[in-house]
Amino acid sequence: EPGPLGHGRRWWLAHQLGAVLVAAFANSPLIDRLPTGWLSARQLMWAEIGAARAGAPPPHEEPRSAWARHVLDSPVMCVRQDGGPWEVPEGLTFREWTRGQGSRPPTRADLDYHLTTLFPPVRPRGHLELRMIDAQPGEDGWIVPLAVTAALFDDPQAAETAYRCVKPLAERALNLPAPHNPLWSDAARLGLADPELREVAAACFAAALDALPRLGAGTGVTDAVAGYLERYVARGRCPADDLLDALPGTPAAPAGSGPDAQGRKDIPS
Repeated sequence: EPGPLGHGRRWWLAHQLGAVLVAAFANSPLIDRLPTGWLSARQLMWAEIGAARAGAPPPHEEPRSAWARHVLDSPVMCVRQDGGPWEVPEGLTFREWTRGQGSRPPTRADLDYHLTTLFPPVRPRGHLELRMIDAQPGEDGWIVPLAVTAALFDDPQAAETAYRCVKPLAERALNLPAPHNPLWSDAARLGLADPELREVAAACFAAALDALPRLGAGTGVTDAVAGYLERYVARGRCPADDLLDALPGTPAAPAGSGPDAQGRKDIPS
């Protein structure tokens, strides 16, 4: 269907709202207990894996065909064997494998395994698996991201509000796939210190709070979301800022530094 709950709209929203979720829930600013200059170094690591393995299909295309092309044109990680070592083919895509290249023809089981070796920020698995939210502090830290995303995707009114809010952000992505575009990089590096991301996050959290009672959420859930909105989003902060504040006397790396193409910091695997 063409509305806010249709698969096309939900696919598009997941990739644009994903940057807002990166910024709002960033919680990995350290490597070896030192600031990296990025509030979500985890997101940066995924981006550095490369577009073929950890990137999304091109935006603004029909989701099913775009995902199918992306899967076929992604490199095969390995060719599994019943006995002996597994092959690691150099540069072999799954499409090429189906066309006769490779040591043997691929099977459906090979395709299923190939899908598990792709790590896009939004992975379709009969549902949309969102892979851009950092782990949150505390045993119940999962409640707020789950409640906010459920509300923004499952409540038609909140979904429409989120769509209108994030649509201007899409221009910053320069029509490039996530997470390899400026919008996602800014979200991972700056979090909600970015004024536009902060404004959109505040509007989306407000829409989620309004929607949660309609979805049957109890006061414990709505109070947790309201508390997160007040503590972090409204102040342009995220949990990563708490980790950095707990490192007195440790200067944060300047904006734009950290593990990048110039002056690269080695990232442990």
